[in-house]
Amino acid sequence: MFVRTIAAVVAMFAALVMGASVASAAPAKYTHAQATAQLRAAGIAWDSSGDCSDRNRPNCTSFEQINQTTIAGAKTFKSASGCALTITGGTETGHASGTYSHWNGYKVDYRLSSCITNYIKGTFSSIGGNKWKSGAGNIYYLESNHWDVTYYNCGGC
Repeated sequence: MFVRTIAAVVAMFAALVMGASVASAAPAKYTHAQATAQLRAAGIAWDSSGDCSDRNRPNCTSFEQINQTTIAGAKTFKSASGCALTITGGTETGHASGTYSHWNGYKVDYRLSSCITNYIKGTFSSIGGNKWKSGAGNIYYLESNHWDVTYYNCGGC
């Protein structure tokens, strides 16, 4: 048994050295209730134009199946910026598709405020196209009426 374990470890190490990747686990997710509890405890507000949280309606704001790192990233951002923060978009349908999408739990939208805009533009690196990149690698995109934020990680939580 010990020999098999050693052989498996050696094989995995050899695969990594040769450039193979080890499969990564899917991101940990929250239910809507779990996410809102986290946001409420952090003093982060959310708003829905339809006054609802149904993930399948585009005028709702849902956090169903949001990545735990996205919620942690929002909490880190609020703490670091000192700004009031209101999320206006979560995992509901109606946003652009893709791997790092709202639906897949990587993105949230923040209501515009001068505090948020000044913090992002004064702290993060402009990467062109109305986008700023945080030191942690998260992307803040200034759209016409909100900040569209992609959290690849929790931003130093």
